[in-house]
Amino acid sequence: MIAASSMFIPLAAFFWGISGGIASILMESGWDALVVSFYRGFVGFLFALAWLMLRPHHSGLANQQLWLWSALAGLGVAGNFTFYFISIAHGSVAVAATLMYCAPVFVYLVSFAFKLERPTTAKWVAIAVVMLGIVLLTQLYEISASGLSLIGICAGLLAGLSYAVFIFGFKYAAPHGSPQSILSIAFAVLAITLILPSDTDQVLSALGSSQWHLFLILGVLGAGLSFVLYIAGIKRTTPALASMVAMIEPITATLFGVAVLNESLSIIQIVGMGLILVTVTALSVTSSKA
Repeated sequence: MIAASSMFIPLAAFFWGISGGIASILMESGWDALVVSFYRGFVGFLFALAWLMLRPHHSGLANQQLWLWSALAGLGVAGNFTFYFISIAHGSVAVAATLMYCAPVFVYLVSFAFKLERPTTAKWVAIAVVMLGIVLLTQLYEISASGLSLIGICAGLLAGLSYAVFIFGFKYAAPHGSPQSILSIAFAVLAITLILPSDTDQVLSALGSSQWHLFLILGVLGAGLSFVLYIAGIKRTTPALASMVAMIEPITATLFGVAVLNESLSIIQIVGMGLILVTVTALSVTSSKA
């Protein structure tokens, strides 16, 4: 059982990486990023709700604090999904996934602002290195020749910021109820938030389209099964190890983009990606040991 559970987090990260590639295929077929994000989250909601029905004990659903923080987590994951897919549509899967992986940097900056964590020289240096990595990865110094757009770059960073909001929401909701309750509320908020601005015709036509199976796979791998695996794995894995294996997501997304979507990265971009992945992982590991 212990050996099997040790694979939960890397498997979840692998699924998240694959989901970016599937979303890219759907958007290249003409589906709007909001619609793709909605179905990813809605399938996740069905999984979380089924988990809650199977294990209803200590749900905490009567606690107002649980609903408040879970709703915040839902807004965060809604922004994360949407901005991530917008970044993919205006750039590449590899760049979008790596920019999103900068989420721990935003967590640090928010923690510094609200005095939840003490800033140190080492942390500021690490953040500066990540910023350098972003410049190299996105080729901001030569944006016209990089094949990327400012929309794609900003959306990727906003995806990371949104994920940081999800992390805070989930963290503060956790003492008030079960993980399955938090995810059920969060994904319900996501579905409501994204269905309102989405193209109704596309939402309905997706169900009967020839690509319905891709929407289903995206939801299962990108939200339903992956979040359940991640939460189950984090209980049996040290935070430091979890931070390191989470790096599988941007690596998987990059390989998917290169192998399936014919994307490519320059040597300078690969160096920038390496700076980001190594530094953010080191920041996460250091924070978990503190």
